[in-house]
Amino acid sequence: MTNFIPIFPLGIVVYPDESLNLHVFEPRYKQLVQECFNEKRLFGIPAVIDNHLQDYGTAVSITEITTIHDNGEMDIKTKGEKVFRVLEVIKEIPEKLYSGAIVNYPENYEKGSQDLMRRVINSIRELHRLLNVTKDFKKEDDQLNTYDVAHHIGLSLHEEYEMLHLFHERQRQEYLKLHLTKVIPMVVEMEQLKEKVKLNGHFKNLGGFNFDLK
Repeated sequence: MTNFIPIFPLGIVVYPDESLNLHVFEPRYKQLVQECFNEKRLFGIPAVIDNHLQDYGTAVSITEITTIHDNGEMDIKTKGEKVFRVLEVIKEIPEKLYSGAIVNYPENYEKGSQDLMRRVINSIRELHRLLNVTKDFKKEDDQLNTYDVAHHIGLSLHEEYEMLHLFHERQRQEYLKLHLTKVIPMVVEMEQLKEKVKLNGHFKNLGGFNFDLK
């Protein structure tokens, strides 16, 4: 399916089902938000990386306008709905301050491997334990998918974007597994280095070297 959506480019990656709070202050985006909220329309958040608008983003719905400030700025709650690909950017729209895009929605296969996802989640728990971080994903482990956890494992913006245009859950699971396989040993090594640094300069209970050993 191909259609036109207003766009709100941001330097972030948004995933389907993700809850995102935004503070909206530019006149063009205040107009976009008010119209989309009144008409119950989606708008798109294409990722901006290295100051370049990328081809993929996520269409979001506005679930609530929580605050309209005296100066017209808004605090809103949104929810990621589906990944889109930009086919053409429409920079100027008659009587609109904002831009838009012609987009399509690639088919997204959301069923992966339960066993692989369990292993990914166990690795995430191990990473968080090493980092002394506590995360509440607000779902039972067997209900979690890759979109739920991707922002919480230390992916760079480029890596988050790479995962955005993987359209099969099994591919995304493998992508996260590979990242965790690389990053966990690095964290362990850093923890060991920290322990060595702590010991540096302290007296150690070591036996002397015996020169008479044969």
